[in-house]
Amino acid sequence: MSAPPATEPAEATRRGGRGVSQKVAVCVVYVAGLFLSTLDMTIVNVALPTIGRAFDVPATAVDTVSIAYLVSLAVSVPASGWLGDRFGGKRTLLTAVAVFTAGSALCGTATSLGQLVVFRVVQGAGGGMLASVGMAMLLRTFAPHERVRASAVLSIANGLAPTMGPVLGGILVTQVSWRAIFYVNVPVGVLATAFGALFLRNRPARPAERFDLIGFLLAACGFGLLMYGVSVGPEQGWWTVPVVAALACGAVLLTAMTVAELRSRAPMIDVRLLRDRLFASGTTVMTVESVTFLGTLFTLTLYLQDERGMTALAAGLTTFPEAVGVVTGSQLASRVLYRALRPRRHLMLGAGGTSAVIAVMALVLPLDPGLWLVVPLLFCMGLAVGQVFVGTQSASFATVSDASSGRASTLFNVGRRLGGAAGVAVATTVLVTAGTAGDRTAAGTGYRAAFLTLAAVNLLGLYAATRVSDSAAAHTIPRPEQPTAGKPGQPRDPGRPEKEEEPQP
Repeated sequence: MSAPPATEPAEATRRGGRGVSQKVAVCVVYVAGLFLSTLDMTIVNVALPTIGRAFDVPATAVDTVSIAYLVSLAVSVPASGWLGDRFGGKRTLLTAVAVFTAGSALCGTATSLGQLVVFRVVQGAGGGMLASVGMAMLLRTFAPHERVRASAVLSIANGLAPTMGPVLGGILVTQVSWRAIFYVNVPVGVLATAFGALFLRNRPARPAERFDLIGFLLAACGFGLLMYGVSVGPEQGWWTVPVVAALACGAVLLTAMTVAELRSRAPMIDVRLLRDRLFASGTTVMTVESVTFLGTLFTLTLYLQDERGMTALAAGLTTFPEAVGVVTGSQLASRVLYRALRPRRHLMLGAGGTSAVIAVMALVLPLDPGLWLVVPLLFCMGLAVGQVFVGTQSASFATVSDASSGRASTLFNVGRRLGGAAGVAVATTVLVTAGTAGDRTAAGTGYRAAFLTLAAVNLLGLYAATRVSDSAAAHTIPRPEQPTAGKPGQPRDPGRPEKEEEPQP
């Protein structure tokens, strides 16, 4: 078991450039970037029909706008941990936000579908980098017992952005233009980059480690092919040649990557971290919850539009209580439940509660023509999901060393990204298999089957939660009062290094 991770040097953590707390600075830049990159996974879906008409292309072709973004995310994540360690968190994070912002601006200027797909790849590259680098910076800035509060802030992006996508996308496409869904990212990205340039302090870069080219190529190609196969499989058919080839080649490449990385002295994807039971269990819970969360959100939005005849905007507003529940649940977790229940029971509550609410939703939907019961159920689901978001991000890294935090955050985010895509794929496959294209009775059965399948899949996360060790994660539990490091007569925070380094401006 590795030692608990050290945090940033005390003075650098307390104050950055111009006297702003580094905890505030890291949270502002990371949450802004993560919010935008997560928002773009759902906001574009609303605009795809309009984009198809604008470029006079069929629906099957315009789907590449979403697929290109997801594949680019998967390809860029593997190198992000190395880049952050090699060049420093500040430089890498701000570069990632700037790349994402530039890609957004370019998407808004696209004059053809081909251009838009290329610019979406640029967007995805920035989004993939910032997720892992920002998380590594957060782990190094906050002491273990402070990460619960930080995770509650991150849940604003993880929970609010996917639900806001259809709402904001519907408003912009209807009232302004499809190009506005990309331009809306630009002012936020510019402000986040400027704020970070002024107030973030750069952690000293590590001595140059050899870039693991073989590991990167195997991981990038493997994850990219898996993401492609999972994204197009439900539509093209799981047994079509392109899908089977993509999934098979992706699996082979990732198997080869695992063998190569186990032998490497400086691996790009450190699969050895999965030997850490706490980290492996927490990452599994988060991955499975991503499958369930985004899969349920996709299924419900589709149900409201296809079966209830709602517009995309109305469906998005109906599902919005789920986001409110996530934010509320995250605050409840960080302030009360994580400390009261301790990590294992807290995660079990979140995972078990998520499955229970989705199962009830499957039974209630056909019997609730006014959706009076569905709205509070969505809020309750958000409450449960909020426990998982906070608990996994707080406990998973408790036994990961400071030196490994960058590579650990890479693994964690790979699971979360692939899990989200897999959730939509699972839901779509069940809907197609159950025959939603038939009469309304068959369609209702298909949606019920999709919800029940997602609830059952989430039980894997509940099992993983039972393997979380409270003793291993004990130092992540907030204490009622914490002494301030560095004050005379008070003990030093055990999460801080004995010697402080002077961070680079």
